[in-house]
Amino acid sequence: MISTTSSEAPGSSELPVNQIVNGDCIKILQSFPEKSIDLIFADPPYNLQLRNRLLRPNQTVVNGVDDEWDKFSSFSEYDDFTRQWLTECRRVLKDDGTIWVIGSYHNIFRVGNILMNLGYWILNDVIWHKTNPMPNFRGTRFTNATETLIWAQKSADQKRYTFNYHSMKNLNEEKQMANVWRIPLCRGAERIKINGKKAHPTQKPEALLYRIILASSNSGDIVLDPFFGSGTTGAVAKKLKRRFVGIEIDPAYVRVARKRIESIPEALFPDDLLVTKSKRDLPRVSFGSLIESGYIQIGQNLYSKKREYVAVVRADSHLTCEGFVGSIHKVAAHVQGKTAYNGWEFWYYVDEGNLASIDELREQYRSANHEQPQALAGLFPTI
Repeated sequence: MISTTSSEAPGSSELPVNQIVNGDCIKILQSFPEKSIDLIFADPPYNLQLRNRLLRPNQTVVNGVDDEWDKFSSFSEYDDFTRQWLTECRRVLKDDGTIWVIGSYHNIFRVGNILMNLGYWILNDVIWHKTNPMPNFRGTRFTNATETLIWAQKSADQKRYTFNYHSMKNLNEEKQMANVWRIPLCRGAERIKINGKKAHPTQKPEALLYRIILASSNSGDIVLDPFFGSGTTGAVAKKLKRRFVGIEIDPAYVRVARKRIESIPEALFPDDLLVTKSKRDLPRVSFGSLIESGYIQIGQNLYSKKREYVAVVRADSHLTCEGFVGSIHKVAAHVQGKTAYNGWEFWYYVDEGNLASIDELREQYRSANHEQPQALAGLFPTI
């Protein structure tokens, strides 16, 4: 059961996990504990400044966004609102967390400027290319077929954040995923309607949130959406075994979101189906561990792949090769005239007359010691 709290400023400092809080997001965020959120997705008001009704060629009215929550008296009022909610989001975000903000040309440049001034550090801009955009009926401008997402970490000094690189690569047919995402608008059966009308004017497609949440969070993480709307973030979070916190000012949208999320069955699959691990996610095994455990012997020869270099193993896990002494990485780099090189990929040992990679011995050691991949899921250093 998804519970709903109705409050302008909850008195408790406890995080309302898997709940939708009805009220003003700035006041509600102020009640949340510091550094309690792993990932934030924000779809704030776009401040569309619609001045006239938008008509199709047949003179029927296009249902644009004219709700009260999207109306601001001036740009300065909108900027002040943006500054306040982004400030509170930064306060509640964990030191290794990230935030995604989506917007149109009406607001995203203002949001990005404020976001940077507050100390966030932008990792990527991502272009959502809508494959089925609404046409420009008047023919006076280009069709608006894109929206922009900003992905940012909490600060420039932040050392780690979650990025499930291999999961994104797998989704993209084994190619590194680019920052242009071709995803259709939310239509058809996915579009929630009440009495034949859209329940929310800007419902985002689940495919968009699927990619965001899978890329930048881990199973069990808490995902905050301060503009919860029809609940797409919560729905996808539940499907991907994440927890969520939703804030929504409109009670009607809260009811829609609650019903939507409650209809989704609990995910019963094991967590290891969620993320493809990389070698950097595996438990660390040093070369010295292989010597201590007898997988490699003191005085044993190691070879480069074509046997042009031979190194001798020392008791302290260093190698000696052509008078140079150092780690498996430093010696591999030295003999090639490079500044750095991965020794696990360079050195081989003799196994029944054939060369075998020392990296295979590392995998054997992991298996023999029953070490399982840790739930680090792609923590990458700041670039």
